[in-house]
Amino acid sequence: MDQIKATLPVDGGDLRLDPKIARALGEDLAGDYCFAEPFPHIVIDDFLPKELAEAILQNFPQASSRDKRFEDGYTGLHKRQVFPGDCSAYHRNLFGFFNSAPVLQFLEGLTTIQGLVSDPYFDGGGYHEISTGGKLGIHADFRVNERLHLQRRLNMLIYLNKDWQPEWGGELELWDRQMQGKAKGVAPLFNRCVVFSTDATSFHGHPDPLACPLDVTRKSIALYYYTGSKGIYEEVPANSTDYRARPTDDAAVRAEARRQRRGNQMKDWLPPILLRGLRRIREGTKG
Repeated sequence: MDQIKATLPVDGGDLRLDPKIARALGEDLAGDYCFAEPFPHIVIDDFLPKELAEAILQNFPQASSRDKRFEDGYTGLHKRQVFPGDCSAYHRNLFGFFNSAPVLQFLEGLTTIQGLVSDPYFDGGGYHEISTGGKLGIHADFRVNERLHLQRRLNMLIYLNKDWQPEWGGELELWDRQMQGKAKGVAPLFNRCVVFSTDATSFHGHPDPLACPLDVTRKSIALYYYTGSKGIYEEVPANSTDYRARPTDDAAVRAEARRQRRGNQMKDWLPPILLRGLRRIREGTKG
């Protein structure tokens, strides 16, 4: 497996990330992502600043009665899922960062998918932990978030396993689109990030039972990202902001509101190319 190392330049103290720098980093890696087989994906080592990755591992949530547990055999065995909202402020801030505009900018630059939306409900996401003997069968993920009415487009996984040994298994397997053979295995190593596109045939999982010691678990962060549909323009007429004066406003305010409304109505009616031409003419007149 080709090794790619790239670190998001996050200020770990307050989780600040410049969106322009984040997007540029994503664009630098876009070729590796878009042309990967068996489907678009990338494996990035040293993904988070070392201090941040260490802090996340040290703060990994302890088991709680609120956790969602899976004991369903091939579809999920000995798996614990932790919703970030059930955790402390540290974890809520961390996952707020993963859902933030700078991270979306990184992912848009990386994948060339525009208009990405994060999931505030973390449906299926959050912290994942799998114990000895646990597994997750090969699958392609659900494609529509029925709560948000959005299309699922990306998975981002960040592994938190130090000193993981090959004989313990736990590789993320990526399978070809015909389910005829494994195309790649990705060991769940500490501070390794995997991003991949989700569609009807992006088959993945770790189907063999973990062989790690009883005091070791396979830890990760799982994040899912979505896009809306341009069909919204057919369902809801688009219009610009509609300013209205109050009956008690004076003549000057009423006139200003009318001007704004007429200007916005013109924007709604005229083709964008004509609007750009009018704007250039107006700017030339001012000059």
